[in-house]
Amino acid sequence: MLLYQIALTLVPGIGDILGKKLVMMAGSAEAVFKEPARTLQKIHRSAGPILDALKNKEILLRAEREIEFIERGRISPVFFTDPAYPRLLRNCIDSPVMLYFKGNIPLNDRRTIGIVGTRKATDYGKRICRNLVEGLKEAEVTVISGLAYGIDSCAHRAALDNGIPTIGVLGHGLDMIYPPVHRSLARKMVENGGLITDFMSEIRPDRENFPKRNRIIAGLCDALVVVEAAVKGGALITAEIANSYNRDVFAFPGRLGDPFSEGTNFLIMSNKAGLIQSADDIALFMGWKKRSAREQGTQRKIFIEMTPDEETIVSLLGRETAMGIDEIMIGSGLTMSKTSAALLNLEFEGVVRCLPGKVYQLV
Repeated sequence: MLLYQIALTLVPGIGDILGKKLVMMAGSAEAVFKEPARTLQKIHRSAGPILDALKNKEILLRAEREIEFIERGRISPVFFTDPAYPRLLRNCIDSPVMLYFKGNIPLNDRRTIGIVGTRKATDYGKRICRNLVEGLKEAEVTVISGLAYGIDSCAHRAALDNGIPTIGVLGHGLDMIYPPVHRSLARKMVENGGLITDFMSEIRPDRENFPKRNRIIAGLCDALVVVEAAVKGGALITAEIANSYNRDVFAFPGRLGDPFSEGTNFLIMSNKAGLIQSADDIALFMGWKKRSAREQGTQRKIFIEMTPDEETIVSLLGRETAMGIDEIMIGSGLTMSKTSAALLNLEFEGVVRCLPGKVYQLV
């Protein structure tokens, strides 16, 4: 199975969106290779070149080499249909068919905060970044960034210093670390967090890879924070992508006249990011402020009586940290209209909260 899952990502003409459609229609990645014609022709007008590529044995040989690398490196391949695939990312239309993860934490068990910014971080930006991460310690988050110079590496280091899991999203394969100066940092991250990429080994950190990397950062996080950034650069691209994914985006205001504050100020001015001054602001906006068990119990007791549909959903959410609306529908056995109606009422009554990406959790 893994052989064909990896091979699917190597077929010219099959990108992430088409690849997922093919798997869902054919039933598996292996079925795409063995019985592709009818399935492919249903959803793709120019199927000929792709059908020829699917017959290329070199693709399977390359996939076999990748499996050998994965086994040697103790890497976890995660196909988009796997339960371990990040729920938030799965809801993005252009999410990767395959991810490669090296680390020691589950990808779905915690809140996630993306932190990005300029590679040429100032002392001001680094101080804000460290204070932000330290302030999020009690929120039980995983910090996600891109392992680049500047704000990215500052966020990863601050997370490790505070015992917070942190994941670096790479723009290349897991057979290398770029920039090389971050190898020691990357090793520490694997011990408390990990490294993730949609690129196979032998893929170098070429310029065109980083927008793909940025979309994974945006897709993985509940909320994205831009600490310090110029008007042009990867941080603002990531913020744009996060907005398109319906993620909450925040930015720290910067000093007037500072070129590395112009980007954050622009995001705030154009209503593409909410202005924040501390981690407490994020916890408030995201509903992450902790309450004691006594407070939670008191709040639950005053809820109005629930319908059988609502009780089913509350019971289901009580067994999970958070669930997407499709997962709730399948788990409850309700229709989409009944699921949506019940969730809306539960949200009005303060029983559940809706997170970015139509993901729900109990309050």
